[in-house]
Amino acid sequence: MTAEVRFDAATIAETVARLGANIERDHPDGVVLVGVLKGALLFTADLARAIRAVPVEVDFMSISRFAPDSGRVRILHDVGTDIGGRDVVIVEDMVDTGLTAAYLTSQLEMRAPRTLSMCALFDRPGRRIVPQPLRYRGLELGDEFVLGYGLHVHDLYRNLPFVARGDRDDLLAAPDRYVRDLYPRGTEPREAGGSVPKTTGARSEVL
Repeated sequence: MTAEVRFDAATIAETVARLGANIERDHPDGVVLVGVLKGALLFTADLARAIRAVPVEVDFMSISRFAPDSGRVRILHDVGTDIGGRDVVIVEDMVDTGLTAAYLTSQLEMRAPRTLSMCALFDRPGRRIVPQPLRYRGLELGDEFVLGYGLHVHDLYRNLPFVARGDRDDLLAAPDRYVRDLYPRGTEPREAGGSVPKTTGARSEVL
């Protein structure tokens, strides 16, 4: 299977602009964006720049994966900002089961923000285990395996400006399988739904 563009750069940019405008409208006094590392790093940066009429502060959190045997997680990196009495938006790359989103919400609610809401670029409602309010919702996904714009396989593909769809088993077996497909030099911008052509001399170094 070759990689196929699921959402092109223009679609992502339009979605980020829409979400930024909605957050700006709802928070006339300013907002604290708490991005969830590492997946939401690029999205958080672009979202902050899309909010232009009110002050924005940016901070980050990182948590471990849910342990299959216990369901427990731990905070690897905590916010340094005092969010007490502040309007806070948690920024996620994707919400699927809702477990991570629920954990982050509960942790930040204990710090007494004035308001707390969740923003996700991608939503997978079909995989939801824990009901989780999602005030700012970008694009909906099914059970497809996607990468790019922060989404990764072994830290590859995060810096792609678009989001591509690939074969989960192929990528888990060989994480760099699509590097030559997705990083060609000197090609035209790709449109959603199009296959990514293979080229010679493709760039292999991925940030």
